[in-house]
Amino acid sequence: MARPRSDDKRSAIIIAATRVISSHGLGASTAMIAKEAGVSNGSLFTYFETKAELYNRLYVELKEEIAEVALGGLAVESGIREQMLHVWSRWGHWAVSFPEKQRALVQLTASDDITPENHQAVDAAFAGISQLIEQSRANGPMRDTPLKFIAALMSGLAEATIGFMIDDPANAETHCIRGFEAFWRMLT
Repeated sequence: MARPRSDDKRSAIIIAATRVISSHGLGASTAMIAKEAGVSNGSLFTYFETKAELYNRLYVELKEEIAEVALGGLAVESGIREQMLHVWSRWGHWAVSFPEKQRALVQLTASDDITPENHQAVDAAFAGISQLIEQSRANGPMRDTPLKFIAALMSGLAEATIGFMIDDPANAETHCIRGFEAFWRMLT
């Protein structure tokens, strides 16, 4: 008879996968992840049938966390520029606060193991951010550009900004604002 699953073990595996991917990349073994989580390799496969399933779950959870943080406390009565700055700043500060998660997410985003279904799940989680982008670009030079392309540009610019925020914490706020200003000028 199979043992019941533990939410604590599942969480430990997710946290361990984040750490291991951040430091060793996507090629790290499941045995390394299991050891970091304090579970047997067999236990890891009780929670995730394959390494790809684990990576997909982690990818979705990290993206959902960003969307939740970025949209948290959004003042919908404020102007669209202020709303976008709120999203941008919260995303950047999340990444600076959780650099292991950020590094793991960058690698997972580039992985061929992430399924189209999980990319769609992330699109759904980012629907609020997508709406803000649509409103922001309505009259700008990017109004007819596919949203996926704009999202990719935003991600690239955000990653560059986050890198500077992490490497130069004394000027993190300045880097955050400058990155946002470049993104805003691109949209509008």
